[in-house]
Amino acid sequence: MDGMPDDTRTRRVRGDGVDLAVHERGSGPTVLLVHGYPDTHAVWDGVAARLADRFHVVAYDVRGAGASSRPSGREAYGFGHLLADMSAVLDAVSPGAPVHLAAHDWGSIQSWEAVRTTPERFASFTSISGPCLDHASHWFRERLRQPSGVPAAARQLLHSWYMAAFQVPVVPELVWRHWLAGRWSRRMERAEGVPAGDGHPAPTLLQDAVAGLNLYRANMLGRNRSAHRTGVSPRVTVPTQVIVPTEDAYATPALAAEAPRPFTEHLRVRPVPMSHWALLARPEEIARLIADHIDHTAAP
Repeated sequence: MDGMPDDTRTRRVRGDGVDLAVHERGSGPTVLLVHGYPDTHAVWDGVAARLADRFHVVAYDVRGAGASSRPSGREAYGFGHLLADMSAVLDAVSPGAPVHLAAHDWGSIQSWEAVRTTPERFASFTSISGPCLDHASHWFRERLRQPSGVPAAARQLLHSWYMAAFQVPVVPELVWRHWLAGRWSRRMERAEGVPAGDGHPAPTLLQDAVAGLNLYRANMLGRNRSAHRTGVSPRVTVPTQVIVPTEDAYATPALAAEAPRPFTEHLRVRPVPMSHWALLARPEEIARLIADHIDHTAAP
């Protein structure tokens, strides 16, 4: 990637009934990178190469993506399975020490669940373009209670149109198979400024996109996410950095910056003039921000 040496080591880790492809490089404190939809671990390659001179960098294909197993059925993609997979990776790559976690998109959504439920496993957390679902739900309710907040809520709903569309049976699969997969590279270059190459999009894009629809179907609508009923606190005690791409087409800056504030004890919000796939378009800047947050949390 960009002429940088690649010493990546790959192994298989048994997750929650699935096999996960885990990729490691570098040495030092462990940084775990978790990708979103419809990506694979390769979306992090540019960032990982820049962090590997100081850290043991780990990225894995989540279930349904890349070289990892693709279980069938929406229930196999629920948060419980995703978090068990992450726990298995942590047991394999850093069994005795907490890791620094950085995540993007759906990787970030599941990572909020991880830092909430098992904070002892994480030394720091960097979130990019993927809010906690409980925090987002609270943010929407608060905005709708006051007339001045309705425009912000409406803007986010317009940005989130695809979440409702993905709940429709069959149609999203057909769109990916017969139209979107073949145009994804062109769309990424036009909308995100990211040319094809360096493992993106992955050759498994179509399979990844179709399987990954179950992330939305298993964890969004029809799931009781009330914290007082599930017994899971929405509070986050892990030192957290939220990188806010101000030109994100999917998560508005208002939601990304404001939703975690009432629930996160140690929060840094870092706006950046980038789009959703900032980690592809500007990997050097994202790597710098992640490393800076790690150094910040390690300082006395």
